[in-house]
Amino acid sequence: MSVIIGTWNVENLCRPLPAGSPPDPSKCAAKDQATYDAKIEALAAVITEIGPDLLGVQEVGSQEALDDLVAKLPGTWHTALSDHPDPRGIRVGFISRFPLLDVKQTKDFPTGLHPVQVEDDGVPGSPTGEMGRGGLAVRVEPTPGRSLHVAVCHLKSKLLTFPNKKHFTDDERLRARYEAYALFRRAAEAVTMRALADDLLQGDGRTHDVIVLGDFNDGWQAATTQILYGPPGSQMGTGGFTDPDGGDAERLWNLAPKILEQDGFSRVFEGQRELIDHILISHALLAKFQEVSTGTEQLPNVVEAHPAAPHGKPSDHSPVFAKFDL
Repeated sequence: MSVIIGTWNVENLCRPLPAGSPPDPSKCAAKDQATYDAKIEALAAVITEIGPDLLGVQEVGSQEALDDLVAKLPGTWHTALSDHPDPRGIRVGFISRFPLLDVKQTKDFPTGLHPVQVEDDGVPGSPTGEMGRGGLAVRVEPTPGRSLHVAVCHLKSKLLTFPNKKHFTDDERLRARYEAYALFRRAAEAVTMRALADDLLQGDGRTHDVIVLGDFNDGWQAATTQILYGPPGSQMGTGGFTDPDGGDAERLWNLAPKILEQDGFSRVFEGQRELIDHILISHALLAKFQEVSTGTEQLPNVVEAHPAAPHGKPSDHSPVFAKFDL
C-alpha cells in the first residue's frame, strides 16, 4: 500500500479579525475575508493535487482555520493541532486520512538542557526553557495493526525580531547578539524534538516506523538540523550509508539528498534557493521509501525579510512529500 506523507508551511493560515477590530501587526490575521477565502482555495488545490495521506502543517492560526481548509478537501479528514502557539498565534498540526492516535504535545526542553537566552538581559521571557512553537506527534495505522509515528515541528526562524517588534536594525552589535539568540533557541528546540524522536523510536528504529518532519528553518547540513539525526554516522549519499552499524537503531535519515538530486528546493529567499523543510525517517523506513518531491510548481520567491513578505503564492514554502510502501 503506497502512503504519501508530507510537510508544508502554509504561511499565516489565520482567519481575518472580526469586523471593526483594530489592526494588530503582532498577531496573525488575514487581510480580509476575500483574501482568506482565496488562500484557502489555493492551499486546498495544491493539497488535492498532491493527495497526501498525512500532512504535517506549520503556521496554522486556529482550529477553525484548519477546519476551513479540510472542508475544501475531498474525502474524510482528521486533524490535530498543537496547544502551544507562538506569540503571533501560529502553531503546528496534522491533517490525515487516517484516524490520529496517541496525540502527544511537547514544548519543554528535556531534562539536562538549561534555559537559553532569547532576548537581551532584562526582557521578559528570556531566558526560556521551552520551544517557541510546540512540537506534536501522532500515531496512525496505514494498515490494521501496523503503526507509524510522525512528529511535526517548526523550529525557530532565522528571521530576527529585535526590541519593539522590529525586524531590522542599524546596530550591528545588536544584530549579532540576536542572531546568536535565534541560534541558541533553534538548537535547543532541535534537542527537544530529538528527545521526542527517541521516545517514538523506542530504542530501535530498525523495527519501528518513525518520521520527524517540518520547517527546520535551516539546511540539511546545518548543525541544528544534524542534532536530530542521532549518533554520528552517515546520511543518504555519504560513504557509510550502505554499511550497517549499531547507530542505525537510533538514526533518523534525512530525505534531503534525494530532493537535491532532483535539483529540488522548498523556496527562494532573497535570491537564494533553500531547502529548509525536511522529512527524516527511521532505519525501518529506508526499505519502504519510494520517492520524495517538492512538486512541479515554480518555487515561492520571498524578497523581503519580514512575516508575510510578498511572493504571489498560497505559501512562502513549497510542500515536501514522500511516498512509502506501507
